[in-house]
Amino acid sequence: MEPAYELKQVNMYLSQQAIKNISLTQGLTIPNEKIFSLPEKVLQFGTGVLLRGLPDYFIDKANRNGEFNGRIVVVKSTSQGSADAFDRQDGLYTLYVKGIENGATKEEAIINSSISRVLSAKEQWMDILQCARNPEIKIIISNTTEVGIVLTDDDINLSPPHSFPGKLLAFLYERYKAFYGREDSGMVIIPTELIIDNGNKLRSIVIELARKNKLEDKFIEWLQSANQFCNSLVDRIVPGKLGETETKAATEQLGYTDELMIMAEPFRLWAIESSSERVREILSFSKTDEGVVITPDIEKFRELKLRLLNGTHTFSCALAFLAGFETVREAMKDEKFAAFVRQLMLGEIAEALDNNIIAPEEARIFAMQVSDRFRNPFLDHKWISIAMNYTSKMKMRNIPLLSRYSQRLGRVPVNMAMGFAAYLLFMKCKAGSDGCYYGEAGSKRYAIQDEMAARFAEKWVATNNIDTFADSILGDKQLWDIDLSTLEGFAKAVKENLAQLEQQGVMATMTGKQIKTVA
Repeated sequence: MEPAYELKQVNMYLSQQAIKNISLTQGLTIPNEKIFSLPEKVLQFGTGVLLRGLPDYFIDKANRNGEFNGRIVVVKSTSQGSADAFDRQDGLYTLYVKGIENGATKEEAIINSSISRVLSAKEQWMDILQCARNPEIKIIISNTTEVGIVLTDDDINLSPPHSFPGKLLAFLYERYKAFYGREDSGMVIIPTELIIDNGNKLRSIVIELARKNKLEDKFIEWLQSANQFCNSLVDRIVPGKLGETETKAATEQLGYTDELMIMAEPFRLWAIESSSERVREILSFSKTDEGVVITPDIEKFRELKLRLLNGTHTFSCALAFLAGFETVREAMKDEKFAAFVRQLMLGEIAEALDNNIIAPEEARIFAMQVSDRFRNPFLDHKWISIAMNYTSKMKMRNIPLLSRYSQRLGRVPVNMAMGFAAYLLFMKCKAGSDGCYYGEAGSKRYAIQDEMAARFAEKWVATNNIDTFADSILGDKQLWDIDLSTLEGFAKAVKENLAQLEQQGVMATMTGKQIKTVA
């Protein structure tokens, strides 16, 4: 790609001063200098790429459009990494958006100016508590990973408290004291950790921790009534740093060094659960991008992601891997395999979704977006990585789909049956001398990282017959909570596919099934 930028100076770090030396021609979005004087309105726990690639993206876009007009104070809670790069770059970083959107390749670079400063919880805790006294800061965002939202015997008088809920409670208590418990001083708190009902869970932990710390009843009343803990769901692939070659090319093209440069796919979704007008008013950045959805119930978005995105990955994973495809995009380049994925999503998974929650057109649109995401030429999503914890993923994502499809339509979902058969073949394994479990695909040996690998190995040794092996797995209610062999015609279809996959291979089996193309 030809350079799209004219530079007055090169070999400089990205910073407020450096921005003055960059002349835009095309493709790079540069912040207006006025943005740097906007007030701080958000406290964010976490410096990770998901936060910088999604919530911070939305806030930055809103600021550029004059909608939100507020910046983010970031709390760095972990000892890993350093805030030096944020300090050196004045909180600025380049976000590359690369992928397929509406069937067309999209590439853009944005200098994100949403972060005003990064504070270390360990070294600057008093500065963080000072933010609680700022009346303009009304939003708290977090992504501390799933293990961050846990209840511990934390002491909020520590500087800082050990846990994220402890830090959050200490901040809210400081807020309560600073504004004398006024109802309008409460915060909108949006965790983005990938757990169900993340807002509700965080709220219950913070309230319990307040009681453990023997905080006064009036504060706990304020905590419960004045503060909005919103469940949320985030969906965007943000791989993080560019590869070494891509980073070098981007640096030469842009003319500056950016240690914080990251990449994200075009698709973006932040579904926030709330029916409060106050929440909607405070989260005014939601007006700028349709990827931010504030709704009384986010279950629809969770179901779409879990079934059509994650479920499709799980049903397709073993087929793609056993066919010799290393990455998702490589598999999607093969029209026969891409046709299987489309038929699986639109012809079967979409049919098994709850029509009371998700309209057929919504499922179709999301499925086409998933197809674009799978074909992203800039992502190297490896199938063997997707296969980690395969059995638990199959149980959570896809067994409900199989059950619903069978009950609702009374026929065999042929693509699901083929995907499940390939999963069984992938999981046909033996213990190695190192105690790990391995499967074989032709002359290729691969490690199986699955909590049920030993169970599969034992069943295979006990039967040594592919039909008996399949029957044993399908009928194992301890694995699936239901007997899959009771689903009309499913066991027969799985065993037929399993035999063909083992004897003929994936692509020949697909050819024999005459996979239809779905528009």
